[in-house]
Amino acid sequence: MLDKILFVPAAIPPHKVSHDIVSSEHRLAMLRLAIQDNPHFDVSEIELRRGGVSFTVDTLDGLKAEHPTDAFFLLIGMDNLLEFHSWKSPEKILDLATVVVMTRPGVEAKDVPPAMGDNVRICPVPEIGIASRELRKRVSEGKSIQYLVTDSVREYIEQHDLYLNVRE
Repeated sequence: MLDKILFVPAAIPPHKVSHDIVSSEHRLAMLRLAIQDNPHFDVSEIELRRGGVSFTVDTLDGLKAEHPTDAFFLLIGMDNLLEFHSWKSPEKILDLATVVVMTRPGVEAKDVPPAMGDNVRICPVPEIGIASRELRKRVSEGKSIQYLVTDSVREYIEQHDLYLNVRE
C-alpha cells in the first residue's frame, strides 16, 4: 500500500509543447480542488517551480533529493507504457522508481517490454470511460461535464471560461 499519492502538474508537458494548454496556475488550482477531500493525495509543485518542459526523470531526481529515504512508485497507464522507451532516460526512471502500470483497454500485461524487468508492476484497475481530451472537447462544445469531474472543478472551469476553444 502506498502512503501517499503525489500529483505533479507539468510546467510544459513534453507531448504538448506545440498545443495550446491551460495555464499552469489554472491546472494547479483545478488539481487542488479535485483532490482536496482525500487525505492520501497531495500536490507537488516541483515541475512548476523548475519551469520549462517537464521530464519524469528530472522530477524523480528532484523528489529523491528532497526525500532520499522514500521509495517512489511512478503510476502510469498501460497506454503510456507503449511509449515509455521514447521518454527521456527511461533506464534511469526504472532505477529511481518502481513503475506501476494501470491496465487500459486494448493493451495487455504481455505488452510490458522484458527489458523493464522487475521494476514494473501491473495493477488491474476498473475501466472508467473518462478521458481528459473528451472532457475538454465536451466543454468546448457546450456539453455538460457534471458527474465527470468534481463540482468544484466544473465550477472553476465555468468561472474561468476554460477549454472553450479546444484544438487537439
